[in-house]
Amino acid sequence: MLSNFHTHTYLCKHAEGTPLHYVRQAAAGGCSALGFSDHCPYPNDDIWLYCRMSAADIPLYKRLVEEAKKEADFPVYFGFECEWSPRHRSWFKDELLGRYGADYLVFGSHWFPLNGEFKYIASVTEKRLLRTYIDFTIEGMKSGIYKFLAHPDLFLSGIHSIDADCLACADALIDAANDLGMPLEINGYGLIKSKVQRDYGEDYQYPVAAFWKRAAQKDARIICNADAHQIEQVLAGVQNGIEYAEELGISVLDAAEALGFAHA
Repeated sequence: MLSNFHTHTYLCKHAEGTPLHYVRQAAAGGCSALGFSDHCPYPNDDIWLYCRMSAADIPLYKRLVEEAKKEADFPVYFGFECEWSPRHRSWFKDELLGRYGADYLVFGSHWFPLNGEFKYIASVTEKRLLRTYIDFTIEGMKSGIYKFLAHPDLFLSGIHSIDADCLACADALIDAANDLGMPLEINGYGLIKSKVQRDYGEDYQYPVAAFWKRAAQKDARIICNADAHQIEQVLAGVQNGIEYAEELGISVLDAAEALGFAHA
């Protein structure tokens, strides 16, 4: 039995399928719980609209999840994947969680403010910028509105030589998660992306073994999710993550249990 709490839909403009497609695929694979967490919109549709639904799509998104839930013989949850933005905290908490009744929010920290603009962390190759990203991400983690941190090793995607400074950033993120009791996600989507060359050879952009070995040593609460953008990945991505963890000798928790969602 597998659970997955990181699932996207066609509404984000860079994934495929409706919630019903994912529910049917998950049912065929023996799913125990499924959470939808499409990229959240912003109130004025003024940020990254090319890769997320519009605010007007929220009722449609919720209705599609509710309709898919009726066909599932396992629990189905309605959520969003969000960045951290201090000025949008009320939007996340009072609107997405409150007014629209989202079951949970995922923290997917892809962008961070730098010199008045947003910088995409996976494209960062300058190690001096990593600490700025880490501090901003930890600030978001401390907001208390997110259930878990998705792909916490994303900040290493563009780094080809993982040195002591990089590991210190990893330690800061892992320690913050432990202090907050926040699960960290091994992300299955990264396992099907093109690989990169690091100084020790070919590797995934993410997940990054050095990060996860460190997380395991620190007894972090580690879960596996698919980050499914394709229907067939809804459970395959979770299984790939579990196998990756096993290869590293890392124990993982079932996502539903770690996130406090009891199986029906």
